[in-house]
Amino acid sequence: MAGRIEDYALIGDMQTAALVCRDGTADWLCLPRFDSHAAFAGLLGTEEHGFWRIGPAHPSGAAPPRADRRRYRGDSLVLESEWDTPRGTVRIIDFMPPRDGAPQLIRIVEGVSGRVPMRSALRMRFSYGRVVPWVHKVGDRTVAVAGPDSVWLDTTADTFGKDLTTYSDFTVSPGERVAFTISWQPSHGEPPAFPDPEGSLEATEEFWREWVSHCTYHGPYRDAVIRSLITLKALTYAPTGGIVAAPTTSLPEEIGGVRNWDYRYTWLRDAAITLSSLLRTGYREEARAWREWLLRAVAGDPENLQIMYGIAGERELGEAELPWLPGYENSTPVRVGNGAAGQLQLDVYGEMIEALHLAHMTGLARNDYASVLQLRLIGYLEDHWNEPDEGIWEVRGPRRHFVHSKVMAWVAVDRTIKLIESGDVDGPLERWRELRDDIHRDVCEKGYDKERNTFTQSYGSKELDASLLLIPQMGFLPPDDKRVIGTIEAIQRELSTPDGFVLRYPTAGTDAGVDGLEGDEGAFLACSFWLADDLAMIGRVDEARQLFEKLLGLRNDLGLLAEEWDSRLQRQVGNFPQAFSHVPLIDTALRLTASSAFGG
Repeated sequence: MAGRIEDYALIGDMQTAALVCRDGTADWLCLPRFDSHAAFAGLLGTEEHGFWRIGPAHPSGAAPPRADRRRYRGDSLVLESEWDTPRGTVRIIDFMPPRDGAPQLIRIVEGVSGRVPMRSALRMRFSYGRVVPWVHKVGDRTVAVAGPDSVWLDTTADTFGKDLTTYSDFTVSPGERVAFTISWQPSHGEPPAFPDPEGSLEATEEFWREWVSHCTYHGPYRDAVIRSLITLKALTYAPTGGIVAAPTTSLPEEIGGVRNWDYRYTWLRDAAITLSSLLRTGYREEARAWREWLLRAVAGDPENLQIMYGIAGERELGEAELPWLPGYENSTPVRVGNGAAGQLQLDVYGEMIEALHLAHMTGLARNDYASVLQLRLIGYLEDHWNEPDEGIWEVRGPRRHFVHSKVMAWVAVDRTIKLIESGDVDGPLERWRELRDDIHRDVCEKGYDKERNTFTQSYGSKELDASLLLIPQMGFLPPDDKRVIGTIEAIQRELSTPDGFVLRYPTAGTDAGVDGLEGDEGAFLACSFWLADDLAMIGRVDEARQLFEKLLGLRNDLGLLAEEWDSRLQRQVGNFPQAFSHVPLIDTALRLTASSAFGG
């Protein structure tokens, strides 16, 4: 059975990622890319769907022992887990070296004290657990082959096959190290090169040390910020610069519910806000790579802009269900692909243009096509901003005039006007100033409830929406505007959970609500960080800091966050780890640090 979501650690090579549980089980790994079929899919099913466990030997039928301690080695993505057993202490070092050839998952078992019996159990299952490979020996190597895939196991330990699983039983003494490596290769290709586990470990640690050294943030929350930045880097697909929202699919927003989505793609919104955080913490190269990815993905067709793409810019992300997988804690359906790719979400234009504006303002080397694209996007918005859309939360109900979408359309026009005013491009300045005023007036007249002194989720609605917290952060209205303060207080009052976190919007339980779905969901962590930002902006800095530090307390022991927090079950829910949670963590830390510096 899979562990709790917060029991998992992330390791990755910036092209794919694995999740490793506290008991030493790798339950999720897609090869060779984030969005490839999973070779270990036990996270969404059972051990029959693929896993790799290394840990102290335990009686048959008993639950494998959980590590007593685990941590990342310094500021890296190298995981260390330690078990104290009656016979001694053992350590496992798990990592995926930045790719130079075949993707590899390396696991080094190290004796710390005593003599500890160990077992490795490797069950490869391709195509999300559906396909049993042909496993055989090639010299001293073990290879699993099925269709286009092959995975090679290299180790100095003896191995044997039983029940369609490859085992190794061995004992480690103090200072002794036994390495296991799996490498993926197309089945029609030559065998992958023999691994060098110790050399790869040294190179991986050096890679992360060097990368982290570029961070320009040195405030009081540096450890949390660094871990979030490392997580965002791990979610970046190195060959293209595309950033996945999360490395998983179908981890539920409600345990046992149907809100299970595939997040292994690049949302323009998520990637744009990630770029913003990277720029503000010193990572210009990642920002440049994302901008180049964007220009390739959108290409010459901004009128048909999608809200998400594949990590190499693919447009076809057809959604399907995998009925042979029972889902995480029986949360079905398990989905791959994402039908939201075809939605109209007008806010994306604002987030993209805001990111391009920030890149321009921070001196990122100019790209002329980026400016041309920005003008063409505004040309499209000029004709379509007043249409209903599916909004930031990708509702699967009817389109509405979502207030946040209109606000972000205003942001897109406002930032483009600033670009024209800087003299870097030419455009119809007066016409677009009028457009900016028209959008602003429309939102204030149709999206604001005077009786309750709050903006609403959509025109004519009485519902609230946490995305309204972005109104002051985007500069649509100043923080001290009574309508902004009223909206913040209304969201605190009506969308907060008993433990003080923020829901995206009201859900309808057993009925289909505004999002067209049954069931409920947890508190959305990004929205809770937005509330902390807003509280700081309106001068309630101590309250903002308390909320922020409470949110930091929701991270697992390794500093990782999923998409949501289930206040009833007191556990993380949703895909994991989630870029859209770690980005606002960084942003709020920067804001609170600035507030403290200025005596807030």
